[in-house]
Amino acid sequence: MAEVKCVVPTGDWTGEGAVWHAGEQAVYWADINRCLIHRFEPAGKTTRTWFFDQPPVALALTDRADTLLVAIGGRLILWQPANDARADFAHPEDNWPKARLNDGRPDPAGNFWVGSMQNNVGEKGEDRPIDDRAAGRLFRITGAGTVSIEKTGIGISNTLCWSPDKTRFYFGDTLLNTIFVFDYDAASGAIANERPFFAGFERGAPDGSAIDSAGYIWNARYGGSCVVRVSPAGEVDRIVEMPVENVTTCTFGGSDLQTLYITTAAGGDGAEPRHAGGLFAVAVDIPGQPENRFRIHS
Repeated sequence: MAEVKCVVPTGDWTGEGAVWHAGEQAVYWADINRCLIHRFEPAGKTTRTWFFDQPPVALALTDRADTLLVAIGGRLILWQPANDARADFAHPEDNWPKARLNDGRPDPAGNFWVGSMQNNVGEKGEDRPIDDRAAGRLFRITGAGTVSIEKTGIGISNTLCWSPDKTRFYFGDTLLNTIFVFDYDAASGAIANERPFFAGFERGAPDGSAIDSAGYIWNARYGGSCVVRVSPAGEVDRIVEMPVENVTTCTFGGSDLQTLYITTAAGGDGAEPRHAGGLFAVAVDIPGQPENRFRIHS
């Protein structure tokens, strides 16, 4: 395995939501607590940052090259980074600010899936304890803005990804230390037959994930100082050791999709704790999949 390097030392409080924009050859990600979105362009080694009025938690490509979908607080907005134009799109989490959105991604059919959790971010960005282990819900949002609730009683929603053959959907609850798998119907976007897929791994708890072209999940382990690659059978294939403790999510990038970009959060121990909250990168031998796009109905 190649060396893991910190490529952008942003010092994020809670880095999250990494997404690779192939058209721009750049990676976007958020810092939830500081209400920031960053953009890093590897070719020029340049980084740009935008401020938001609520915690941004997840980003997605859309079928419009200049527009991203952003989950922020309890709502979704359409955002054009080039001119910073922002427009409300949907409000799935009606319990905001008691609950907030968390991890989210588009599915192969073009819907956006996003989970929620008890809001643990104060008005000044400070951490708040979680005492409701069932405040979260899983939402599916269509391109027309229609919202459906697909699952309830969730602690912390994390890990949303689909198998290369579009028959499986993976979803995690961090507080249960479990990633579940569902049957997925690409024609209708429906899920069914929930069952545990990867549970009880002793290194940290499951945060965000990406899935490669072979159908293996790369799961960031918050508090576990690693990213673990899990086979379609739910078995550990390899472990990518990280120099910081709180590893939050990842995405495949680069022209060949063979660079894994990894976000992290501040705090914790590790070999290089001063890099905690930075964006990391590591070359991998198996390419990822292109990001799904949210299809906006005109």
